[in-house]
Amino acid sequence: MKKHSLNSEQALFLVIDLQEKLMKAMEHAEKVYKNTRIMLGVCLQLKIPVVVTEQYPKGLGRTVQGIAEKLGEHLLLEKTSFSAVTKETLEQLQSFGRRQLLVVGSETHVCVFQTVRDLLAAGFEVYLLQDAVCSRRKDNYKNGLQLMREEGAVITDTETAVFDLLKVAGTPDFKAIHPLIK
Repeated sequence: MKKHSLNSEQALFLVIDLQEKLMKAMEHAEKVYKNTRIMLGVCLQLKIPVVVTEQYPKGLGRTVQGIAEKLGEHLLLEKTSFSAVTKETLEQLQSFGRRQLLVVGSETHVCVFQTVRDLLAAGFEVYLLQDAVCSRRKDNYKNGLQLMREEGAVITDTETAVFDLLKVAGTPDFKAIHPLIK
C-alpha cells in the first residue's frame, strides 16, 4: 500500500465526543458538523464502520442531534478517560480487522490528541480531518494538530479523504457521494 493512501476496506471512521454541552462552547462547530455529516454519508455508501465516543454523557450530554440522526449503525463507546483507547476499546477497534482510522471530533488538543496518540502507539494509521475537529481556542486547536502530526498522524481534510477513498470518478460510489461535497 502507498504511504498515505486511504483504502475503504481498511478504514474505520471515529467520531470523538461531538456532544451537546461540549459543542456549545466550540467556535467552529457548524463546520465540524458539516464535514462529519459528509464523512458519515461516505461511510454509509462505502460500508466503512463508524465508531462514536461520548465523554461522560451524563454530564456532557449525548452526541449532538445533527450528527446522531446521521449515524446509522455504529459502535458507541462511553468513556471518562480523555483517550478513547483503553484495553477494552482497543480490542473492539481491532475486532473490525481494519488498520486505518479517519478521526473527527472535539477537543482537538485533549480527547482527540490523546486518542490519536494512543491509536498510533497501538499500530493504527490515523488520518485526522483538520476541518472536522475543534477546540474552544485557536491556539489549542493548532497545538493539537501539531502534536498529532509529530506523533505520526496524517493531517488531511474531508474532501481530500473523500477523493482518496474513492480513487476514481464515474463509479456508482462516486455518483452517490459527489453530491455530498458539492
